[in-house]
Amino acid sequence: MKTQQELCDILGFIAEYATYQLGSGVHTSRVIRNAQRIGEALGVDVQLSSFQKSTILTVLDTVSGESATRVVAIPSLPISFERNSDLSALSWDALDEGLSLDEIRSRYRTLVDKPRMDPIFTLVVVGLANASFCKLFGGDWTAVGIVFTATLVGFAVKQRMQAHAVNHFLVFACSAFVASLCATAALRFDCTAEIALATSPLFLVPGVPLINGVIDIMEGHVLMGGSRLVNALLQIVCIAVGLSATLLMVKDSLL
Repeated sequence: MKTQQELCDILGFIAEYATYQLGSGVHTSRVIRNAQRIGEALGVDVQLSSFQKSTILTVLDTVSGESATRVVAIPSLPISFERNSDLSALSWDALDEGLSLDEIRSRYRTLVDKPRMDPIFTLVVVGLANASFCKLFGGDWTAVGIVFTATLVGFAVKQRMQAHAVNHFLVFACSAFVASLCATAALRFDCTAEIALATSPLFLVPGVPLINGVIDIMEGHVLMGGSRLVNALLQIVCIAVGLSATLLMVKDSLL
């Protein structure tokens, strides 16, 4: 049987653990399973209800019937598949090895404190990936090089704006505008300029929210899934606004 203070300690950790995963791009049902797995290892039942900006968690001592509830804000974090995988593995380790709360918290802190991927490396990899889209859609090598450069500039703008906590819809619109504006350099060369322009902002497409939104709706978390899809749709609209602004500036050169 656990005291109220022990329940609050468990609740505090699981709340931090669950909201970290939700903020890092994990679909809702996976977060619930992971949280309940840790709760089972610690001898409590966990119930979680998630919304776009906050999560309601309740832990129940299955022996005494005592419970504790907390509403926790979901932080906005970079998407990290590696970190999400490690955190899911932690829930299995907690259950299989019978870890205590202090041991789980210590391992959790080690995982989240790991250094993230170097921003410059991320910048280059994103540039190569977006340039590959240009080639995949039929662009020539001149267009590929221009898209690579445009992506570097656009993604660098996105990184700096996010570092200054600018509204993410404005971030998407400005990044799409800058990337596509840089891609207009292709109009000065004898190359597939229209493909370069069209593919330059593709690095901004919110694939993870779209996938998670569909998964959430299919698994019954309609509110969370719907909010994720609406948010992703608004981001796509912002990308279209940024690209449209560029096209309005260079429309005469395209005709």
